[in-house]
Amino acid sequence: MKLFKNTVLVPAGFALLSIFLTDCTQKTSSNLSLSNSLAGVESIKGRKEYLNSPYVTAGDRLYVIGHQNGQFPDLGWHVTGEMGGIWNHPIKLMDGFTGTISENGNTVCLSQADEFVNFPFANKLTYQSPLKGLSVERFQFVPDGQEAAIVEYTFHNTEAISKTFTFTFEGYTDLRPTWLGERTNMIDGKDEATWDETTKTWVAKDALNDWFVMFGGANAEKVNLSEKALCDYTPQGKGCRSALKFIVKIPANSTKTLPITIAGSYQSSQKMKDTYRFVQANANKLLAEKQARYESIEQKTRLTIPDKKLEQAFRWVKYDTDWLIRDVPEIGRGLSAGLPDYPWWFGVDGEYALQGLIATGRKSEVYSAIDLIHKLSAKASDNGKILHEVSTNGAVFNDGNVNETPQFASLIYKVYQWTGEKEFLAKYFPTIKKGLNWLMTKNDANGNLFPDGFGMMEIHGMNSEMIDVAVYTQKAFADAAEMAKVMGENILAKEYAEKAMLIRQKINKDFWVADANSFADFIGTREQALHLVDDAIIRADTLKKPWAVEELKASKNKISALPAGTSQGFVLHHNWVVNTPMEMGIADSDKAITALNTASKFVSPFGVFVTGIDRDETAGKDEMPTSLNRKIFTYTGAVMTLPTGVLAISENNYGRPDAALGYLNRMTKSFSFALPGSIYEVSPDYGMVAQAWNLYSYGVPIVQQFFGIQPNAAERTIIIQPQMPSTWDKASLENVSVGDNEISIYYQKIGKSLTLTVEQSKAGWKLILAFPKGKYQQFILNGNEVKPLPMKQFDSIESVKEKTILTLNE
Repeated sequence: MKLFKNTVLVPAGFALLSIFLTDCTQKTSSNLSLSNSLAGVESIKGRKEYLNSPYVTAGDRLYVIGHQNGQFPDLGWHVTGEMGGIWNHPIKLMDGFTGTISENGNTVCLSQADEFVNFPFANKLTYQSPLKGLSVERFQFVPDGQEAAIVEYTFHNTEAISKTFTFTFEGYTDLRPTWLGERTNMIDGKDEATWDETTKTWVAKDALNDWFVMFGGANAEKVNLSEKALCDYTPQGKGCRSALKFIVKIPANSTKTLPITIAGSYQSSQKMKDTYRFVQANANKLLAEKQARYESIEQKTRLTIPDKKLEQAFRWVKYDTDWLIRDVPEIGRGLSAGLPDYPWWFGVDGEYALQGLIATGRKSEVYSAIDLIHKLSAKASDNGKILHEVSTNGAVFNDGNVNETPQFASLIYKVYQWTGEKEFLAKYFPTIKKGLNWLMTKNDANGNLFPDGFGMMEIHGMNSEMIDVAVYTQKAFADAAEMAKVMGENILAKEYAEKAMLIRQKINKDFWVADANSFADFIGTREQALHLVDDAIIRADTLKKPWAVEELKASKNKISALPAGTSQGFVLHHNWVVNTPMEMGIADSDKAITALNTASKFVSPFGVFVTGIDRDETAGKDEMPTSLNRKIFTYTGAVMTLPTGVLAISENNYGRPDAALGYLNRMTKSFSFALPGSIYEVSPDYGMVAQAWNLYSYGVPIVQQFFGIQPNAAERTIIIQPQMPSTWDKASLENVSVGDNEISIYYQKIGKSLTLTVEQSKAGWKLILAFPKGKYQQFILNGNEVKPLPMKQFDSIESVKEKTILTLNE
């Protein structure tokens, strides 16, 4: 059985130019085509209206970002116009490249691909008719663990006579530092290119640094220089332009391939040359190895459900997450936040995304990512505080928002539940204790157990007592109590548990705003609220949201009537973080249902608004794209997958899986909307083209809630408490790693009868199958009727067998 299904989905100033001449007929047999080897691999075709938008081809060391039409425009805003091209962090190698075909005096630049096709680990661009009787494909991939990329051109002669033409490959180098490079004395110099006769390649070096890039094709030979670029492409920066030229001879109705190898190093010319030789000689093997690794990603936590689009989205989100792994050996290996503008590491993004990554079987990547954030945080702060954002050169931009320290504690406990390794817990628990102490002693001036400071909402002035900070603090103490027990610190465990209980009670009391049917955005003074409401009115009015302006003016009148100095909870922005009490399951049930009903008003067809007052009158109906109409980058008015996933998790926590599925379906409308196989950061087609926290938004609701997998690997116990949407009569989740065990769950419902089959690779692990108390009257375990074990809220059945078949009848 092929693991990758053969599926096609159409959802909705430069110093130097040198030219080389070679006859490439000896090494262009169609048998050597890299793209042909992927004939059975799942691929997704892009939409023509999004050809002028970015794609990603990624490895863990190097990645390529250009436009689906084959161009490499200046793009991105973190380093303005420099976030695309070819990056080998902490440096950039090239702005891009062009390809040109010349025949009988007619020259055509391959600048407008007709079609873009994405594979999980590669992509292909097709130029249908650049010249009469000729079509061209450009296939590209980045090998794992290599500072190199392969670009393969395949030329198809569709005529009954042979063809001879010239192909010119022009490379545009731009050896420059990453964002914040100046903080580590990375100063950009002018690139200088030279011809390397030994390797028959162009080699460029940054004049001020030992930064190198080289590119070439087999058997290239030097010919006369030319000063004129063949394509209209002038990227910014201090790079240089060089070219390779090939004579291509193709018999009638035949195909030839031409591979180009690009390699770089930020250490030495020799290391770059070694990489180049290895990758050029082993391209097919490296591609096969990458394919095999992606097949293993596909197999782990393998989902099969009736909704094939959601099933495919879940599968590709696992792939997309792998694109974001950045390995800089001198700094570390971890999951970056998003591409193209966030290719470095964040505390909070990882604290969400790694929960999905551990649930999909990527333990080693989770461990390395946590180790990296922990190490860099300790270097930035010695008090247990977890950093927010750090570039790939190790320069810290923000040493941490308040929410990130408690969320780190909960991440560690979650991962421990999946792996059961006490050594892992012992490594990080001292930092957790220091962090919780810093959290409450340095950030809770009034001693009310609600730390002050910025949480997830980066709105100016919203740094008082924020709802998400309070909620994640409560969860951190609850989780730290359990970790303290494991570490034998029982007195501390009791202290943490009592604090967690008290904070939970206070959140339900102090943050609840009854007349708004919602938890508050923040607790602050009357004066803080008035300042924020004035800012919010300006925002809503500027965005032409009359309903929000009216609501905010009414709120201002109420706030103005409060006595000076009054401190209480305020609902102003309807920010998504008001749903975190439900995400963490600490909201009282009656408040939770009310708040979830309120939250459902602040949505678009694609998901949940980050800031509710940005919702317009067409909310819930408007399915128009966003990026095609925007000229300036802004997150104002954004609908994002993280808030949407949080609401899906929240609905599941309170027994409403159909509502949870509704939010997943909204997110899935963005799948392949602009970049085939990916879900943008801002729905449906804006911001980062790949985003790490998408895996949280899919992985937690599906793996831990719909299939109900609640691991306790340390005790060799797995609770399985399925909570399926009503439309899923048949579903399976296979090869889910828990500790050294692996389980597969097969769910089938026919009428009022439910059969749950669970297989595990390690007999002797205790499986606890739990169901709503009193819902099922008959339990048949492996062919024998049994009585369920009494639990407080559930009926449960226990098994230690390798295969357990449980049938329940209402």
